[in-house]
Amino acid sequence: MTGLQRACLIDALRAGYGRLREGAPALDAVEAAIRLLEASGLFNAGIGARLQLDGTRRMDASLMEGAGLRAGAVAGIEQIRHPITAARLVMEQTEHVLLAGPPATRLALHFKLARQARPSPEQRRALQTDIRMIGKQTSPAGTLRLFNVLARRRKAGLETVGAVALDRAGTVAAGASTGGITLMLPGRVGDTPLIGCGCYADNGAGAVSMTGVGEGIIRLAMAKTIVDRMASGATPVASVRWVLRLLGSRIRGQAGALVLAPNGKFAIRHNTPHMIAGSWDGRGEPVVQDRFGLGSG
Repeated sequence: MTGLQRACLIDALRAGYGRLREGAPALDAVEAAIRLLEASGLFNAGIGARLQLDGTRRMDASLMEGAGLRAGAVAGIEQIRHPITAARLVMEQTEHVLLAGPPATRLALHFKLARQARPSPEQRRALQTDIRMIGKQTSPAGTLRLFNVLARRRKAGLETVGAVALDRAGTVAAGASTGGITLMLPGRVGDTPLIGCGCYADNGAGAVSMTGVGEGIIRLAMAKTIVDRMASGATPVASVRWVLRLLGSRIRGQAGALVLAPNGKFAIRHNTPHMIAGSWDGRGEPVVQDRFGLGSG
């Protein structure tokens, strides 16, 4: 975790909690926090989203609130600075939950959402470096070099961003935003825009936002699975521990989760080497770390 990333996460926590302090709903707090992370360029979301193999930046986002189980999501959206706001447009301005590809982009542009700049020269050079690494996968050593490149990217914190929140009315909300994974094929969709996989929120149980390798998260519908365990009486810590163990044993997948119960108990857990995350209840200073076994119940 760089100093800039830590400062950005603190700002995001303050922005989200600031909305709650004003009496805004949890959905507003989640969107505010994620918009700040998307605009930073420091994470794999918004203007920092990775380029796909064809050199195009396509992004996914979703959010959900737990009172009415309302949800919205976009997949493969282009040109938009804040995909999380595009996901909210789908929820509030259409009868749908998920829009994908060019129609999602057209909807966002119709509502005049801010556009993002073209990919930077640095991003294009990074893509070409990764593509050259693919070409060297002619031996176990070549494959190992590529894995090392990807591991460094993950360690640098260039992953999905997300947030969960609980407001004064007792409503929980969750959201997530991403540029996908390094070297993904155009058309690939991960867990982030899939309700029940990348995020889920239900006032009767809690809210979850996921990060990690989407293919494994999808196969276990991890966000909904964690929420279902909390609905059955398990704590946030116990719920996410059980699902992460299942992910590791059945799929050998890697993920991290932000988990929040309606009573304010929470957990931040991961089975990856690092997960840059933080929490704040408005007292003292925000807690931001890159390794977590954190929870309050």
